[in-house]
Amino acid sequence: MIEQTTIDLANHRLAKAKDALKQADLLQNNAGYDGSVNRSYYAVFNAVRALLALVKLDSRKHSGVISYFDRYFVKTGIFEKTFSHIVHSAFDVRQVCDYEDFAIISKDEAEMQLENAELLIREVEDKIKL
Repeated sequence: MIEQTTIDLANHRLAKAKDALKQADLLQNNAGYDGSVNRSYYAVFNAVRALLALVKLDSRKHSGVISYFDRYFVKTGIFEKTFSHIVHSAFDVRQVCDYEDFAIISKDEAEMQLENAELLIREVEDKIKL
């Protein structure tokens, strides 16, 4: 049985993911595409951390969180490989937006990241049902 504090942590992280998703949507609808990509990534990141809370794992590095997701949730078949691609793409595109000089993110790319984040969060909610 999962401890209540673990469930509370997972729910908190999932709520953060949904909040970041709302922010991404607001930015997307106001042509803030780089900001939307950033918030879409953090929606994905926090949703993955919600899963990791349930198996008592976490990492101080984003790459570690992604690696744990792949190892414990994708390679085991709990999540389809498509979701690994979503997580990696969100990370990569966010890196470009946040750190590359002169990076320009298109409306379509930002929309795809937002849709992927929505898809991942729905799948996380379906899997954990807290």
